[in-house]
Amino acid sequence: MTTSPSRTAQELHFDTHDGVALFYRHWPATGTRRGAVVLFHRGHEHGARMAHLVDELDLPDFDFFAWDARGHGRSPGARGHSPSFAHSVRDVQTFVEHIGRHHGVAEQDLHIVAQSVGAVLISTWAHDHAPKVRGLTLASPAFEVKLYVPFARPGLALMHKLRGLFFVNSYVKARFLTHDAGRIASYDSDPLISRPIAVNILLDLYEAADRVVADANAIVLPTQLLISGADWVVQHAPQHRFFERLGSAVKEKIELPGFFHDTLGERDRAPAVAAVRRFILRGFDQPAAPVDLRGADRAGATAEESRALAAPLHPLSPRGLYWAATRAGLQLGGRLSRGVALGHATGFDSGSTLDYVYRNEAAGAPLVGKAIDRTYLDSIGWRGIRQRKLHVEELLRLAMERLDRDGRAVRVMDIAAGHGRYVLDAVASSPVRAQSILLRDYSDINVRDGQRLIDERGLADRARFVQADAFDRASLAAVAPRPTLAVVSGLYELFPDNAMVRGSLAGVADAVEEGGYLVYTGQPWHPQLEMIARALTSHRQGQAWVMRRRTQAEMDQLVEEAGFRKLTQRVDRWGIFTVSLAQRLPR
Repeated sequence: MTTSPSRTAQELHFDTHDGVALFYRHWPATGTRRGAVVLFHRGHEHGARMAHLVDELDLPDFDFFAWDARGHGRSPGARGHSPSFAHSVRDVQTFVEHIGRHHGVAEQDLHIVAQSVGAVLISTWAHDHAPKVRGLTLASPAFEVKLYVPFARPGLALMHKLRGLFFVNSYVKARFLTHDAGRIASYDSDPLISRPIAVNILLDLYEAADRVVADANAIVLPTQLLISGADWVVQHAPQHRFFERLGSAVKEKIELPGFFHDTLGERDRAPAVAAVRRFILRGFDQPAAPVDLRGADRAGATAEESRALAAPLHPLSPRGLYWAATRAGLQLGGRLSRGVALGHATGFDSGSTLDYVYRNEAAGAPLVGKAIDRTYLDSIGWRGIRQRKLHVEELLRLAMERLDRDGRAVRVMDIAAGHGRYVLDAVASSPVRAQSILLRDYSDINVRDGQRLIDERGLADRARFVQADAFDRASLAAVAPRPTLAVVSGLYELFPDNAMVRGSLAGVADAVEEGGYLVYTGQPWHPQLEMIARALTSHRQGQAWVMRRRTQAEMDQLVEEAGFRKLTQRVDRWGIFTVSLAQRLPR
């Protein structure tokens, strides 16, 4: 047992998303529970290293939880290893869901306290999943670890490519983490502290941190940032940039001169801990109003970004010349690569292009053409699209199983299906039979090719494809029989205007039966936005394909406004495409 003067921890396990049982500690409130604080430890350590905060924060009417992350402490796995950083981010989401189900603490009644690598994990979770927790306290987030060897990061990436998985031992000694003699001694003698970190996690950590710092405006939760002034382990500058870009209406930055990296384990931590306590209590005494993102298409970071991408470049400027050369290269590639040629002919965002990407079979002129096509299909955006397809299918199957469990008919409607491949693949792989499948699309080409796919699958007795407008609310509301499961995949990402999306979602809500489900996608981040805008054409008469990213919080607010409650979410390892499942609420 992990004890403190006032409480004894219960030592428990939860099954995370891939079936691995992770260890955690739970300190119940000593009085009537008001909320809960969830503690996330730094790299190499484990949850017991934060147990002192249970008493020091002096919050007797709060439960406390602290996990041992995968590959740490008493949780299983090779020390310092996870299949990916994104895998561990999903572990966080699973843990929060477990706390809600098994301990009765709703997400909105949680405050998160995280240190170092744990703080990057939580920042990424907040960015990608848009949870509705009460607030975040991030102590010395490891957005950029100080690697004292020149070119260490590219060198590690090259070695990882050549050697595969290997482990890097931490150079950090306990005396560089804290001035607290007791903490130093316990660190040096603790058998559960491990020095290795897997190279894939170290590299993923850097990539996730770069993305989250650059796009911190997407995080709108009340956030407190503690920065250790004499930190030997992580750089200060990214922490300041993160804070400046935060989209939170309530945010607080505290710099702590002389503090080493173990911010909440420092010798003179009492003022810092008191500040954390004040921030937590303020969040429960005076809850902050949510930041309203429904007008983010008119003002804000993503609106400004989209307008900048749509603005023409001077043709003789360096960037103008670069993108002109890129477009010329793609024109040449289109003569050799079937995929690039299809993009030019139908639009790189068209249903035909997406179906080609889903099939993932390189084609083109012998040798060089197929090689170009393979490179095209392996671009990070298309890899993300294929992962999005798998996630859409997974959540469709989950919704079908829920409907079947409740004794309800499965009637599927996709409002902009492209060729409908992901819906038909999901239906084929589900043990639950769909009573009816309605696929809709605005393009007559997609309707023709999608109907052919229905016929090839032998589903004509219960599936049909019709030409219809996904933004016509009346048309959606008139669908009969009423669907119990609707899908909107890859559509709203193509249209920056929230008024259009709100009208479409209202039509979907009109159509779907109460208690039915909606699977919807989002694109909160994309590393190739400028290339797409400057070099690729859309399905709209060859216009430039300029996208406005919607943060996950914005997309979720639009769906919630329409009358749905989000249940769960998936996101690819790069943080590009999300897929969520929501349930239609009674009106």
